[in-house]
Amino acid sequence: MSTSGGRPWTADLGDGTYRNPVLNADWSDPDVVRVGEDFYLTASSFGRVPGLPLLHSRDLVNWSLVGHALDRLEPAADFAVPRHDRGVWAPSLRHHAGRFWIFWGDPDHGIQQISAVDIRGPWTPPHLLKAGRGLIDACPLWDEETGEAYLVHAWAKSRSGIKNRLTGHRMSPDGRELLDEGRTLVDADTILGWFTLEGPKLYRHDGEFWILAPAGGVTTGWQGAFRSRDFFGPYEERVVLAQGRTGVNGPHQGGWVRTAAGEDWFLHFQERGAYGRVVHLQPMRWDDGGWPVIGDAGEPVSVHPKPAVPRQPAEAPASSDSFPGGRYGRQWQWTANPRPGWTVEHGGDGLRLSCVRTAYAHDLRALPHVLVQRLPAETFTAEVEVRLGSEVAGAKAGLAVLGDAFGWIGLERSDGGGVRLVHRYAETVAEHERDAEHSRPAPEGRARLRIEVGAGARCRFHADTGDGTGFRPSGQVFAAEPWRWVGALLGLFATAPTGTGPAGTACFTGFRTTA
Repeated sequence: MSTSGGRPWTADLGDGTYRNPVLNADWSDPDVVRVGEDFYLTASSFGRVPGLPLLHSRDLVNWSLVGHALDRLEPAADFAVPRHDRGVWAPSLRHHAGRFWIFWGDPDHGIQQISAVDIRGPWTPPHLLKAGRGLIDACPLWDEETGEAYLVHAWAKSRSGIKNRLTGHRMSPDGRELLDEGRTLVDADTILGWFTLEGPKLYRHDGEFWILAPAGGVTTGWQGAFRSRDFFGPYEERVVLAQGRTGVNGPHQGGWVRTAAGEDWFLHFQERGAYGRVVHLQPMRWDDGGWPVIGDAGEPVSVHPKPAVPRQPAEAPASSDSFPGGRYGRQWQWTANPRPGWTVEHGGDGLRLSCVRTAYAHDLRALPHVLVQRLPAETFTAEVEVRLGSEVAGAKAGLAVLGDAFGWIGLERSDGGGVRLVHRYAETVAEHERDAEHSRPAPEGRARLRIEVGAGARCRFHADTGDGTGFRPSGQVFAAEPWRWVGALLGLFATAPTGTGPAGTACFTGFRTTA
């Protein structure tokens, strides 16, 4: 895979403390597991491919992206086009019997699982454990004392008409079969003030079954804990983490992990609009009544001493990329299942994207061949150079900010044969992009493109066409827009009008992000 570099945010303050968020990007619905001295994390990937990102850390603060567990989404035909709010929802990551296991719910198809001996794969093909619509947020548990296995999941009302409920099953130890029809473990409609109970994580602790599950909605919710001596209940509940007096809205949905030294920690997300769901790390202890106390007496911490593990170098998932050998790094994903020929490998550096012929070039949201990555920090600059090699009139390539609305800047081959710099956008309700600035010549057929992102995800495009004037701003400042469950994305693309035969390529070089 290609380079790391360009890490615009690190949580490690270098003095034995860390700041939240420890992952300042859209690593939605995280779950975590420890194996020996190593910690591994996965997150929702929805309709992007490859799916199920796999992150590694030795201290829960400094993380790197080591791969993905899903090469393609199934059923493959359903994900041949972008499905930005479907696909992989709220996975659970576990280690049992010498294997890593990931269970997740696809809201349109059901609960699936995969496993691997090594976190880097190979992973087994997805196995559909429970078919049905609205089955989400699945989590397994293997009881090491009894040898029994269990599964809990939540419900999406949009598909099933059910919400605010957790369902449990006994499961075969090999994770391939459910052994009963399922029973309601928690019906939050019976708990005063609780709504949108979802995202359960299932544990065994101190002789009891524990379900850590969020409620109250993505933006303003809280973290709940449920315990029972029997898997099928009854469960008693408590709120164990909430915003309180802090500025951290909706601190919930994540996973508990214990270090080798016996310290307990909880990773969860905070929804931040266009930035998506960033990940926080909270200390965790147990009170005299046996309940977990997360953060500072149930409120999120902003700065805290790091876990008691050997010191690690400061690190964050890579965002910059020099595309060595024409290959893109692990941080990039396609907006749908990829097809052969979208990239062209070659011996040098730089990413060659085929100018894919399409009737939908006027709306980047509909294109499966946009290569995307998360916004890497709250404030940053991203730059890339593009050279348009296609001779087809109407072919174009550029740098985009993609969400429910989008904007992009790049190059287009004109009807007269020349190449021009163009800047276009589409509002949320628009079905067709339009100009955001007058086009201008790019006489060398290349341009250096830049986007500056400030607080509140307010963006401004700039470009240098090599005409001696340097970088010039283009269009107005605009706010990046998220999708329904996904933060805004940076994207690279190349398209051409419908027709026959190859339409050439666009070459991107030196993608660099800086704080």
